[in-house]
Amino acid sequence: MNVLVLNAGSSSLKYQLINIETHALLSKGICERVGSDESSHKHGIDDNEVVISIPMKDHNDAMRHVLEALTEGENKAIDSLDEIDAIGHRIVQGGKYFDRSVLIDDFVIEKIDELAELAPLHNKAALMGIEACKRFMPDKPMVAVFDSSYFQTLPPKAFMYPIPYEYYEKYAIRKYGAHGTSHRYIAERAAAYLEEPIEDLKIITCHLGNGCSMTAVDHGVAVDTSMGLTPLDGLMMGTRSGAIDPAIIPFIMEHEGLSTSEINDVLNKKSGLLGISGISNDLRSIRSASEEGDDRAQLAYEMYSNSVKKYLGQYIAVMGGVDVIVLTAGVGENCEKMRRMIFAGLQPLGIVLDHEKNKERKGEREISTKDSRVVILVIPTDEEYMIARDTFEIVHENESSELD
Repeated sequence: MNVLVLNAGSSSLKYQLINIETHALLSKGICERVGSDESSHKHGIDDNEVVISIPMKDHNDAMRHVLEALTEGENKAIDSLDEIDAIGHRIVQGGKYFDRSVLIDDFVIEKIDELAELAPLHNKAALMGIEACKRFMPDKPMVAVFDSSYFQTLPPKAFMYPIPYEYYEKYAIRKYGAHGTSHRYIAERAAAYLEEPIEDLKIITCHLGNGCSMTAVDHGVAVDTSMGLTPLDGLMMGTRSGAIDPAIIPFIMEHEGLSTSEINDVLNKKSGLLGISGISNDLRSIRSASEEGDDRAQLAYEMYSNSVKKYLGQYIAVMGGVDVIVLTAGVGENCEKMRRMIFAGLQPLGIVLDHEKNKERKGEREISTKDSRVVILVIPTDEEYMIARDTFEIVHENESSELD
């Protein structure tokens, strides 16, 4: 089965075409700056990648260009749309309604729209992607894969906030989490790497990039996660503040004369590594500046690593120990300096980094010492494969039930 995986942003459309039986990536690309005069389409794999500047007024235009690129020209992956068997959509927010991936129908579309208040950029964009697919491929089954569904196993003591209970009843204010597809993938891969049943392991998964989140996975079940009602909560990130004293918000609003949308913009887009360093949200740029003696860049580095270290401590306490710590995403996979800072001083907890292994760069790998009681793994995430796998399984189940 060939599954087209779509990840729609407010002005972008990322895609991969995956053969689920062979785990082969047939094609990939991204349409960027959709809706502007500077829109472009990047298509192809590695040396065959091409970038075309082409006007795309909306996601319907973007989807048309994607389907043309998949079926026409030198870099085509398939001969016709008939070779696409199903479509999987990444949806950020599924709220309380969805604890697993589901076949898309009118009810699912209605709920994705209803939940857009919790993820306005992501859910609305996903709906545009769904509508575009319905227009160009009306007979193809589509599956919604929710970032938040993995965290529906959190107990109330973990997902509730200590605010008046009526706000949970009236507005469903609770922790929903994000990056769930990534956390689910690397937790499963960690167990497979160690050749241990996931039900026998206590795992802390760390998705560390421009966006950051961590999850406690206790015997195969997510029991806590760092992101909350929205992706703003938790760890310090590239441009997001993460968890701060809530009283800071009205204080800044009053003294700077900011509206609610403006303070939200400050915390989501102007804080984190960017806000502290004043240089960039990209850790590579901050590393270069810190090594040249920039004090604020060094401070940003230290705050980022300290934020991760504190959540490690929390989740070790929550689960009563840990067997495996897994790192993924841009920083987690590629920055040996940040990994070294995160694990510095944790030897008394049985967490011992092997500094030579830590310098390795590619693939799934163990970076802890042989005598470390806790295994440290680096596992590149593959959210697209998880979306394709869920899509395959759900479509297959639905076809089987129809035959019965």
